[in-house]
Amino acid sequence: MSISDHGPNWGHQGKNVAATRVLVVDDDVKVRRLLRQALESEGFAVVEAADADGVAAALDAREFDLVTLDLTLGNDNGFEIARAIRRKSAVPIIIVSAKTDLIDKVVGLEIGADDFITKPFHMREVVARVRAVLRRSQTAPSPPPLRLVPAQAGPCYAFSGFKAWIDRFELRDQQGRVVDLTSGDFRLLRVFLEHPGRILSRERIMDLLNGTGWSPLDRTVDNQVARLRKKIEEDPSNPRLIKTVRGIGYTFSAPVDLC
Repeated sequence: MSISDHGPNWGHQGKNVAATRVLVVDDDVKVRRLLRQALESEGFAVVEAADADGVAAALDAREFDLVTLDLTLGNDNGFEIARAIRRKSAVPIIIVSAKTDLIDKVVGLEIGADDFITKPFHMREVVARVRAVLRRSQTAPSPPPLRLVPAQAGPCYAFSGFKAWIDRFELRDQQGRVVDLTSGDFRLLRVFLEHPGRILSRERIMDLLNGTGWSPLDRTVDNQVARLRKKIEEDPSNPRLIKTVRGIGYTFSAPVDLC
């Protein structure tokens, strides 16, 4: 992983002052290039990183005024990177992600992100939001130097060859590959993993998900279960992990152990 840092060292008005430093984190080189070009044209100094190792190296080497962060970084979890940053510093974070699920946005903001931009985006909007977040952050104390430290692993559940790390919002399959779950998918999976073998009604599942504003007659739970099945079942049309209990709800039939 290479990190490039050849942005201009000039302020927004061309004065010979240290430029505002922005760390752009995305595993798509084209997206990084677009963000770099747009931000450098406005006088920002840009550093790029494509994964957690690159982020750690960049933050270990210098201070930044703002971080833009994608949530899907190959095998790395953008939520966990945001948590690690926030544990060490109040530096502004703008999530720039293709994830459109409302729960993903809520989780990102609850973790401590200052803004959430959905891909595809308009460059003028990105620059405007960067400036707005920086203006808001100027009233707060300057952030200390950043040093990304490894996150402590939370509870880990193993089932049917999968491993799920609760605090990291991370699921890996039998080959160790990351399964791309939204935070909504993961929260539902967590409900099942914490109640294996039990028959859960739709009402109970919604309560465990802290759902509000729903009707027992709607399809919210059914739709979420169908989406999760597509990602963890070998044959979603004939599920063997999440089974339907007619007239009641669902049960997670696979044995669940701690990793």
